[in-house]
Amino acid sequence: MSESYGAKDLEVLEGLEAVRQRPGMYIGTTGSKGMHHILWEIVDNSIDEVANGYGDTIEIELHEDNVVSVKDNGRGIPVDIHPKYKVPGVYLVFTKLHAGGKFNNKNYGFSGGLHGVGASVTNALSEWLKVEIARDKKVYSADFHSIEVNGKIKSGIINHELSVRDIDDKKARGTKVTFKPDPRVFNKEQFDFELIKTRIKDLAFLNAGMKISLADYRNLTESGKPKTKSYCYKGGLTDFVNYLNEGKTTLYQPPIFIEKKQDNFIVSVAMQLTDSYSENVYSYVNNIPTSEGGTHEVGFKSALTKALNDLGRQKNIIKDKQENYIGEDFREGLTAVLSVKMQNVQFEGQTKTKLGNPEARTLVEGLLTDAIKDYLNNKAKKEVIDAIFAKAALAMKARTKSAEAKNIARAIKNNSSSLIGKLSGCSGKKPELNELFIVEGDSAGGSAKMGRDPKTQAILPLKGKPLNTEKKRVADIVKNDELLSLINALGTSFDKDFNISNLKFHKIIILADADQDGGHIRSILLTFFFRHMKELITNGHVYIGMPPLYRITDRNGIRYAYDDVELKEMLATAAKGYTLNRYKGLGEMNPEQLWETTMNPAKRCLTKVTIEDAAEADHLITTLMGDDVGPRKEYIYEYANFNKQDDFKNILGNKG
Repeated sequence: MSESYGAKDLEVLEGLEAVRQRPGMYIGTTGSKGMHHILWEIVDNSIDEVANGYGDTIEIELHEDNVVSVKDNGRGIPVDIHPKYKVPGVYLVFTKLHAGGKFNNKNYGFSGGLHGVGASVTNALSEWLKVEIARDKKVYSADFHSIEVNGKIKSGIINHELSVRDIDDKKARGTKVTFKPDPRVFNKEQFDFELIKTRIKDLAFLNAGMKISLADYRNLTESGKPKTKSYCYKGGLTDFVNYLNEGKTTLYQPPIFIEKKQDNFIVSVAMQLTDSYSENVYSYVNNIPTSEGGTHEVGFKSALTKALNDLGRQKNIIKDKQENYIGEDFREGLTAVLSVKMQNVQFEGQTKTKLGNPEARTLVEGLLTDAIKDYLNNKAKKEVIDAIFAKAALAMKARTKSAEAKNIARAIKNNSSSLIGKLSGCSGKKPELNELFIVEGDSAGGSAKMGRDPKTQAILPLKGKPLNTEKKRVADIVKNDELLSLINALGTSFDKDFNISNLKFHKIIILADADQDGGHIRSILLTFFFRHMKELITNGHVYIGMPPLYRITDRNGIRYAYDDVELKEMLATAAKGYTLNRYKGLGEMNPEQLWETTMNPAKRCLTKVTIEDAAEADHLITTLMGDDVGPRKEYIYEYANFNKQDDFKNILGNKG
């Protein structure tokens, strides 16, 4: 790696022609996720500078008209003339696919933006983009626009030549990219402060000592200042694990932290046991979350199991005639963050969610096996080792009981008695077309049964609140009638036996009232899915049904409003003498109304449940569903709206 980073270090593999025609090939979707993707590409480039030791600060700003800027204090994109292409290096970075300094491994030991398409794709899908580069006591700037030529949008058009101005600060350096996503591509999508905040928090944890900040100038305070968030964690992954375990009872402090390096491969892991029963391992490659795991996770789990069994034998904790523990025993209640930084990364799939490099497993397992034993022998107190093996022993006993409980559950499933009188099935034989509505209460369940399409829509009413599974073992779960009925209806089993190929319904729709009890039921079900059937969420099968809150009737007919904003718009055009009804629950709707507003695929509103950040989702579930009241109160006070009734009155105004 070299500080002398110039245009000659950039390689170009192909042009930029196809991005506008087929954006989905490059960013997956032209919805909100795709729009944020083009921001992450620019942020990743700044992170790569920081991760390779060339900077330590990144600033993101959100402005009106959906404009965003990303600024770092790295080396600055090259501005000198490329020897082959005869244009400034920055032009190549923003107008050519696969152009950058990350292919030959000389300029970056490792990088997240390893495909080199980021900056150019961001440019291609922006209405306009401006780059400002500070290097050598000068600021260089370039402007790019997407314009219409003969009915077609052309991207990457250079508005004017590279401009240069002198500055006095000889230490000033870095890159600032400001752009506006093209509404012709992304329609009315807007950057989401909370989503960006969550991602940059992860990046701060993964890059110890880096400061990354977010300022939202769209939402000014009373004093005229922007809404801001700033993160810097000197403890890195250790701070990350402590954050994830807030609200949990940990079995030792501080978390175990190990980092090992071999050539250009670095593996870091922080881990800590809690008294919970779920395993939570979150992995990253070059700062990119690998939510589906991959070879590095396999290597880590193998190393942990081998190291702890070897240590147990060495210290006579595991007796001669005693069997070794299996990996699940050691990982029950484990929170771990695994970070790998490497070259020539091979991700499986376009979404970069699973690492495929076979050598990563070998390297991680080889580097961590002895390192874990050395840490526990040399740095850990005896209490840490005792806690690890005491927890594993309990897990082994519980595993036997869980196996017995699952056998009972299978027997119940085979005679289907738990579903008699509960599930109203559908006649369709194709799971990809079938939908399961999980409905709160018998009253709403009755309306849903009468109002549904029996060919493709099945109804499972809940007679009471299901079990909160956040701190429950499998043996407890199968004793709960509501959850057992749900498991049997889906056909997938659950926990370690979960098999998504047996799923009977490709849409699972939670229908609950828009009140406190309904919200609690949704939270309980989502917690169960996240902890024991996570693939249902990651594969896009779980939805929240959105019943209307209001019904407006006037001489023009009946209309429904699904939130207060929509209500305000409808009231503004309502005829004189209208009537307004507010639904307190699904049970107030007759079958025709429930079909028309909530179940009819042609008219209904569904929200797909996704996991943008699995680690943050874990933390949120612990906050909302765990035993610690303090963090839950803090979250509620920050995000809950306690003025709904007042808002309702204000919306009605004088028309009520």
